[in-house]
Amino acid sequence: MSLKLTPGKIAGLTAVADRRGIIAAAAMDQRGLLKKMLAREMNGGAPSDAMVSEFKQIVTVALTRHASAILLDVEYGLPAIRHRNGKGVLLAYEKSGYDSTAPEFLPSVTEGWSVLRLKEAGASAVKILIYYSPFESQWVNQQKQAWVERIGAECRAHDIPLFLELLAYSAEGEDENSLTYAKHKPAIVIGSIEEFTADRYGADVLKVEFPVRMNCVPGTETFTGEAAYSRAEAADYFRRAAAATRQPFVYLSAGVTNNAFIESLRFALECGVKFHGVLCGRATWQDGVPVFVKYGAEALKDWLSNKGAANINKVNQVLEAATPWHEVPGLGLSPEP
Repeated sequence: MSLKLTPGKIAGLTAVADRRGIIAAAAMDQRGLLKKMLAREMNGGAPSDAMVSEFKQIVTVALTRHASAILLDVEYGLPAIRHRNGKGVLLAYEKSGYDSTAPEFLPSVTEGWSVLRLKEAGASAVKILIYYSPFESQWVNQQKQAWVERIGAECRAHDIPLFLELLAYSAEGEDENSLTYAKHKPAIVIGSIEEFTADRYGADVLKVEFPVRMNCVPGTETFTGEAAYSRAEAADYFRRAAAATRQPFVYLSAGVTNNAFIESLRFALECGVKFHGVLCGRATWQDGVPVFVKYGAEALKDWLSNKGAANINKVNQVLEAATPWHEVPGLGLSPEP
């Protein structure tokens, strides 16, 4: 089927990209995870909802000076929309995706919300997150596939772009930090992309992981001593993952350090991968969490103005070599003059 986009989807993608058409977006939709990060710095104390919301507002103000858009949640992030420096907004529709506890990671949407309500709240685009493995039980994957199909149809009905975030996991329960899982990860990531590139799901942009763990690639700065693949094999996995989709796709940072994220982006470019941007979260702002807890809001603002800005601008420098989303073949679009 045709990939040609409707006017509302074009407008939404334009709103979350920079002038070149690169999606250089910051992610600040963490909920359960952010609370855990704050609690850890509070020595097990419980952060209030107001504290979580304040952190998101401060980060949004600082990072949207340098990002093309901000990804927020509706539980704690809505007040931050007013502080986005005129940039585009993606709103997360799923219910606290980073805090799933069931082994099958079955997704659900945030209660009381619909795509129409997200659009009315100011969303330029809708984002959903799904944990997926092609090797999971059929009954589990059928539920996840149908869930994405319903939301894709909802986004089509309201003519707004859908960003689909795919997070890999082991259906066999392997530790994601283990060498065994590292060897299995490429097949999980590539298989998931192959599944959800189908038109039936209605995903306009895929938000994907790197197909390998770069700390398991000899010769990289982050290599920790256990090799899961050679550099040539890693490059092949990058190219296969990119070739598995017809949609624009962006990389997520998955909690790695800023330097590790940048090294992975550069590796993708070295492999000839044409990716269309990033939705970068913790790699940019996570080191500001202890600053906020220990020294307060003003200290966080200062940290973001210096270190946080430096982090995101280093990513932006790499994105100068990324490919505009509207240059994806089949969209029926031409570059802006």
